[in-house]
Amino acid sequence: MGENTMQVFNVIMAGGGGTRFWPLSRQRHPKQLLNLSGRDIMVNETILRMESIVPREHTFIVTNEAQADLLEELVVPGVAKEHILREPAARNTAPCILYAALKLSALYGEDGVMCVLASDHYVGRQKAYEAIMQKAVEVAGRTGKAVTVGITPAYPAESYGYIAMGDAPEDGVYRVEHFVEKPSRETAEKYLAAGNYLWNSGMFVWKISTVLEAYRRYLPDMLRAMGPLMQVINTEREQDVLAQVYPSLENISVDYGIMERMEDVLVVPGDYGWSDVGSLDGLEVFHAPDGQGNVLLGDVLARETKNSIIRSGGRLVAVNGVEGLMVIDTPDALLICPKDRAQDVKYIVEQLKEQGRKEI
Repeated sequence: MGENTMQVFNVIMAGGGGTRFWPLSRQRHPKQLLNLSGRDIMVNETILRMESIVPREHTFIVTNEAQADLLEELVVPGVAKEHILREPAARNTAPCILYAALKLSALYGEDGVMCVLASDHYVGRQKAYEAIMQKAVEVAGRTGKAVTVGITPAYPAESYGYIAMGDAPEDGVYRVEHFVEKPSRETAEKYLAAGNYLWNSGMFVWKISTVLEAYRRYLPDMLRAMGPLMQVINTEREQDVLAQVYPSLENISVDYGIMERMEDVLVVPGDYGWSDVGSLDGLEVFHAPDGQGNVLLGDVLARETKNSIIRSGGRLVAVNGVEGLMVIDTPDALLICPKDRAQDVKYIVEQLKEQGRKEI
């Protein structure tokens, strides 16, 4: 199949709970459905930034039952409702990507290229992003290999996984030596000094045939368990059979299950102002801090305040003489937390769950 006729698809993973974004993010209205930039919800920004590469009608979104109806309402026009795939249980990224690959295979065959994207990342430089994604699509289609996208590290981050680059079989593309888990600060500094380590963006580009072959080889039990679904995919029985099969699948990430086991994976490195906006302090990515280092959103009065993120959910929020603080106000919950403890907000959500406080 020639380059001009190669079909390209987006598979956007949008099933996460966004627990580090509480109280803005909730189970039924998670981070990827928030408008953090002031322009659009995060999942729509993900679709729109790929528009020069993938038509909207080739966009598929995998989400969970609890979020699907709201997602259908909010998603940009042109994404078909039947392309919003509903997971009946939370089962990590390997089952999610397999379901999407089987769906694409049944609809379009196995020749097309599938771009697997997170729904809740930030990209600062659109043209640079487009060039890198175009390169990844072209290489994946031509070589039949799995291609990932690595981010040139800006600082020794401890919150990201890393990719070690090997030699370069062609211009701008490198072999993956190995994937590395989130490192300690000391190790991250070594990676930065070494110069051949990239942040793992969690984006994958590969032919549908390449994906399915990887599951046959590395997760055969998962592929076998999805067998009954293949008999009914794209019929009215699909969701019923999925509900029977899906909860039994292994809860494993595509990184562990597939990518770390594959040989001959390629990586395209890039720098396009990327952030995974992992926690509430990521609001600084969307809104530049003022002269005092503050991000003030909504009706906020900040006096003698520095390096803080203060957000009003409607009523006036006034702060006096604070530094390095996050104050996130919503109609039914108020979060106050040191900015450098932003990652720990997920533990509050865990405690609320333990207390059975489903309303929050």
